[in-house]
Amino acid sequence: MSFVCLMNKPQVAVVTGSSNGIGKEIALMLARNGFTTYATMRNLTKSSELRIIAEKEVLPLKIVQLDVTDDNSVKNAIKLIIEQSNRLDVLVNNAGYGLSGALEDLNIDEIKSQYETNVFGLIRTTQSVLPIMRKQMSGIIVNISSGLGRFGIATCSAYASTKFAIEGLSESMSYELEPFGIRTIIIEPGVIKTNFIKSTVLAKKSKDPNSPYIQLIKGMKSGMENLVKNAADPQYVAKIVIDALMDKNPKMRYFAGKDIEEIMNIKNKMSDEEFHNMLKQM
Repeated sequence: MSFVCLMNKPQVAVVTGSSNGIGKEIALMLARNGFTTYATMRNLTKSSELRIIAEKEVLPLKIVQLDVTDDNSVKNAIKLIIEQSNRLDVLVNNAGYGLSGALEDLNIDEIKSQYETNVFGLIRTTQSVLPIMRKQMSGIIVNISSGLGRFGIATCSAYASTKFAIEGLSESMSYELEPFGIRTIIIEPGVIKTNFIKSTVLAKKSKDPNSPYIQLIKGMKSGMENLVKNAADPQYVAKIVIDALMDKNPKMRYFAGKDIEEIMNIKNKMSDEEFHNMLKQM
């Protein structure tokens, strides 16, 4: 029996960063499973593909403008959703992007922008929905983290640190929210076959051929491109999300990719030094 049926009332879900990739597939998966789904995104001009699919399949999916880095945008979007649906049951914090570059090459403003979207944006949307969920005495917050929220790799110090932040934030707030019937879920994708790698922002200094880290950057880029060839599709992550929502024995963390499952299984059997040396060799 689905989560939707168990609650005996229409369930309302909000997904941030739904214009493409994982966010788009999560929004579609939720709508196909009976959730009244609000697919939100910063730029509505990127909504055409999602809109066409929703109309063709007659899905309970609505598209709303929401920029996680803008206080007013978040407040207005959540206000609109509550006015239309009178409740909010699931928030999927998916909006985010990658920033690549060795730490020395990263400009502090580039790092701040990364945190503004990946961390503060997640906090903004979560804080906006919590009063509603507390009043309901029910709700689920789904935070899309990453395998890089569990271990770091070269040239991803900024991005990985945002995902480590999400992991700690999610764990801590789970204790605060459980008494109000609100559940916290962390989804940890591995390498996924989306435009994420192509759309990753490369630090300005990392583009300089004179950067002392230029060979490392080139090597990591080539390695990631090879990994993407055998990566899971974003629909795989969406399926993990829906399974987590309906899990009869709910967990806090769910891996979303065979690669992250394998590497975490190895990591758990190694010392930090052994794992570090293994990643260097890889």
